[in-house]
Amino acid sequence: MLEVVTGITLAASAGLNAYIPLLGLGLLSRFTEIVQLPPAWAWLENEWSLGILGVLLVVEVLVDKFPVLDTANDVLQTVVRPASGGMVFSAGASSQTIAVTDPASFVSSAAFWPFVLGVVIALVPHLLKAIARPVINTLTAGAGAAVTSFLEDVGAVLLTLLAVIVPLLAFALLVIVIVTLVRRLQRLQRRRREQASGVAAPGTL
Repeated sequence: MLEVVTGITLAASAGLNAYIPLLGLGLLSRFTEIVQLPPAWAWLENEWSLGILGVLLVVEVLVDKFPVLDTANDVLQTVVRPASGGMVFSAGASSQTIAVTDPASFVSSAAFWPFVLGVVIALVPHLLKAIARPVINTLTAGAGAAVTSFLEDVGAVLLTLLAVIVPLLAFALLVIVIVTLVRRLQRLQRRRREQASGVAAPGTL
């Protein structure tokens, strides 16, 4: 059961940032004993893979801090983040970690379905992020982009680390993050409607 929780949390992390969980798994597997990737995913700890993922992460982190660019990036990431979610779900759920010592029973007979499940899970935070970001930019005149992006990156790092060390705590944090994102989006949409009504009201007199 813990391998499922690990996979879910890693996939959700990919929905916030496609490259943090992939790079995290690769680095943890290459330089620590916390994660032991199965042979099919050993390429993640290859130095070329780590280098490419590192460059992509830097680009993602920088672009996501600027209004307009972040929205365009979210459109492009609609394919990348779910795909990353599928990969990290499959890799994470089939890896041997501190919390998961026998993952083979989950993925050995149906390796395709963990990938599909990871894609679906990653779509949830990605869509919430993609919908909320333009609203935040509008209400804050773009000032909220960098702060929001930073918090999302921190959340993705925490979810990745906790997913392989303390999966249940990571899952609890994930639930909090999703609930917070939904409530925040609702508040933002309410504020936008209120501002629109306030602007439109004088013209109706």
